[in-house]
Amino acid sequence: MARSDNNSLSTLFALTAQVPKVEFITNDLIDRTIAKARESSRRRMNYNLHSDEADPVNRLLNAMQRGTFVPVHRHLSPALSESCVVLRGRVGVIIYDDCGQVMERRLVGVGADACGFDIEAGIWHGLVVLEDDTVLFEVKQGPYAPLSAENIAPWSPDAQDEEAVAEFVKALEQSFE
Repeated sequence: MARSDNNSLSTLFALTAQVPKVEFITNDLIDRTIAKARESSRRRMNYNLHSDEADPVNRLLNAMQRGTFVPVHRHLSPALSESCVVLRGRVGVIIYDDCGQVMERRLVGVGADACGFDIEAGIWHGLVVLEDDTVLFEVKQGPYAPLSAENIAPWSPDAQDEEAVAEFVKALEQSFE
């Protein structure tokens, strides 16, 4: 880049009073996020790439270990879509109808024919982690909205019921064997 171009960029950044954020998703970043997931009682850890939960687009790494529980859920209120690409490992993705019947079951990740998925708002879905140290790159519409009771499927076990959760996760894992 020519010196005058560099000065022009510096002037532009000074005028906007904001330096654009660039963050690379490196193996080191992924490894650090995995290490935190291993230590977490939930067996997963997010690393947010977005600056604020109120941002119009939330982008994050989600590092997960086998046995973590993701309740069957949808994003209906508010209506949000969700896209994921598996960077490491494998997950099983399950799509359900409104009555809890499995509509589709798909292996996603390294060595599978699908490396990611995109789910529109309102679709019941869940996933099961099939390999330790699985990492997803997720993109969701913001602002962040925690799952409300109406967005958690009535057939999904209560997260506080450890025995029911363990049975549910085991059954999902077995359905992908």
